[in-house]
Amino acid sequence: MLKINATQKIRVFSGIQPSGKVHIGNYLGAMRRWVAEQQQKENYFCIVDMHAITVPQDPSQLKRLTRDLAAVYLAVGLDPRVCTIFVQSQVPAHAECCWILNCVTPVGWLERMTQYKVKSREGESVNAGLLVYPVLQAADILLYDADEVPVGEDQSQHVELARDIAQRFNHLYGETFKVPKLVLPAVGARIKALNDPTRKMSKSEAHLRGHAIGLVDDPDEIRYVVRRSVTDTGREITFSKQEDKAGVNNLLEIYELLTGKSQEQIEAHFAGKGYAALKEEVAEVIIAALEPVRQRYQELMDDPHELDRLLALGAERARGVADPKMAEIKRKVGFVPLSKH
Repeated sequence: MLKINATQKIRVFSGIQPSGKVHIGNYLGAMRRWVAEQQQKENYFCIVDMHAITVPQDPSQLKRLTRDLAAVYLAVGLDPRVCTIFVQSQVPAHAECCWILNCVTPVGWLERMTQYKVKSREGESVNAGLLVYPVLQAADILLYDADEVPVGEDQSQHVELARDIAQRFNHLYGETFKVPKLVLPAVGARIKALNDPTRKMSKSEAHLRGHAIGLVDDPDEIRYVVRRSVTDTGREITFSKQEDKAGVNNLLEIYELLTGKSQEQIEAHFAGKGYAALKEEVAEVIIAALEPVRQRYQELMDDPHELDRLLALGAERARGVADPKMAEIKRKVGFVPLSKH
């Protein structure tokens, strides 16, 4: 089993649903930073497939998307010897912990959660999983005594609930859970949609052709999407905060982040050139930057046994933390431990 030397390191838990397509905005906005900083903290990247089934799922697609997300995370450079990448359903303690936490969580707390309120108000048929999935999210975090939980602002309510549940359990049964700290990520690159540069590139819309560039898209697809990206009727290629220049600015920011050149160097390079030249060069820079990712991803997808082996190691390491915690939780609530013969 691979070992992590995590002495005195801050422990970080991140849960990622296997849905949508990971795109260049995810990579430039967060994933490159995760890779660069992975040695500094003890990171747990959980692929939360149990959360994914709160809405109807095709089983074969869920299995494919789960492996696909794992392969992408490994392909961008997350090192399984340094951080723990695992599938939620392969660590049974998540479901066990969720049930116990359900029994100390007031229904009123869950009915106030935004997603449940929206779907109930819209008259949608809501299953019990959608109501209690924030408790599963709390279990995910609390099982690992996470110090930090980095999330976007739209998920901050869920981390606050996890903090409330931890404090309630600790009050009822004695100090058991570390109360995690909500961490809103540092402002990273905010890459815009290529078909609408007034909106952020979205994982949930990345399957729509022209909206985004997937991290493992082939070169021809990348060229197609960039060539058809929205710009404007002008010709000047400069960095600008003007709304009508958002498309050109978006392409220039991608170019800047991938080449490391200064804005002055880039503007001088494109002086006198048209948008077609800009798009051609941006496409080729993206293709070159993502080629190692695409190659490693393909190697992993072509060798499912190796991918599953790495996920099994991650799950084993995660269970090494979660199972002792689960034993403590059971003891605190009064469950009779399994006798060892």
